[in-house]
Amino acid sequence: MIVLFFSAIVSLQAAGATVNDTTRLVPLQGAANFRDLGGYMTSEGTHVKWGKVYRSAEISKLTDADLKLLAQKHIKAVVDFRSDEEVAKAKDRLPANASYLQLPAGSESLAGIMAVLPKLSSGDSLMISFYSQTAHLKDKYKPFFQELLKMPDSDALLFHCTAGKDRTGIGAALFLHVLGVPDETVLEDYLATNEYRKAENEKMVKMMMQMNIKEQVARDMAAVKPEYLIATVKAIYQQYGSLDQFVTEELGLKTEDIALLRKKYTN
Repeated sequence: MIVLFFSAIVSLQAAGATVNDTTRLVPLQGAANFRDLGGYMTSEGTHVKWGKVYRSAEISKLTDADLKLLAQKHIKAVVDFRSDEEVAKAKDRLPANASYLQLPAGSESLAGIMAVLPKLSSGDSLMISFYSQTAHLKDKYKPFFQELLKMPDSDALLFHCTAGKDRTGIGAALFLHVLGVPDETVLEDYLATNEYRKAENEKMVKMMMQMNIKEQVARDMAAVKPEYLIATVKAIYQQYGSLDQFVTEELGLKTEDIALLRKKYTN
């Protein structure tokens, strides 16, 4: 799959692929990068169902109108990948009658990163180091898939972190991979964050520069890049031999679980 990811990058660059799909974006006043994971074609010729699984940045600032819209979309489960500290600063506003599951594994040390940033000239090595960590993946994403497995067919699920790009990006990549979505499309969805977060990223860069962080470092930290997600894939391959082996061993998904996920979330 690593080779496929590299070839996917070439394909995307050659095609000049556009990733800013307005039909995918859920226009909310109080949240950014909120989008539907539906519509992607799988290698079996089916499509991921629309209106079932959403990814987003943090949702602490949702307006009442936003909450009404999400209730209309039947979002009845919210999975939050943020740390206790992040949650304390910006508690989720949940749609009516929605369950809430916080999965903070691997997010505990993020606050310490800010102290290191002013000393750096590039943020790539730090981001690649973060994406290469595998110890927390089971505790973070196994319960996420259990939520997806038990989701009633009439309901939808939202998962998010703070910017909706890194922890959420890995979660989306794993979900789409399990459904049989090709690597090129998985990477395209991951990189779409750069389009959906354009305005927010500029604000983030300015804020970080005011904290004596170099512009290049700020831009590296705000962006998603192919080599970041590839670092996760490489680390999984080195430890488990393949992504499918990781899905079986660490995420605990049996053949029948994968079949059920594909039945529930593709058509």
